[in-house]
Amino acid sequence: MSDEIKSLDDLKDAVAGSDVVVEESTTPREPVRDELGRSYATGKRKDAIARVWVKRGSGKVTVNGKELNAYFARPVLQMILNQPFQVAGVEGEFDVMATVKGGGLSGQAGAVKHGISKALTLFEPSLRGPLKAAGFLTRDSRVVERKKYGKAKARRSFQFSKR
Repeated sequence: MSDEIKSLDDLKDAVAGSDVVVEESTTPREPVRDELGRSYATGKRKDAIARVWVKRGSGKVTVNGKELNAYFARPVLQMILNQPFQVAGVEGEFDVMATVKGGGLSGQAGAVKHGISKALTLFEPSLRGPLKAAGFLTRDSRVVERKKYGKAKARRSFQFSKR
């Protein structure tokens, strides 16, 4: 290897010229389902943790034993939960049963969305591409910064008094 490799094309040419065989392992992912035909995933957001089961059905979403409209009353939160189905193009095809703990309603909606996305990819591996491209499989790691001593909040100082 007297030639210097500075780009991927140079590397490809160097490998093509040698006797090295490069195999790409593109084994298709297998669906992961339990004996009831469900896929399970855990979603997290802020302090909320959601356990989500997804199975084929009529599009019924149950969160902590309540209907979607009863648990997440705000339309924005309902829209957040429906985003994975819209992106994957499978609206109304899956039933969702979720239990969620911790955090507030916004964090819980984000956790259920994350769990639905992960469970859909386990149920139907072909949906992974659009969900990953939309960023739904990545856990949003932003959390509230802790309060520091000598401060009013995490960063805000107490009000300054000249006299």
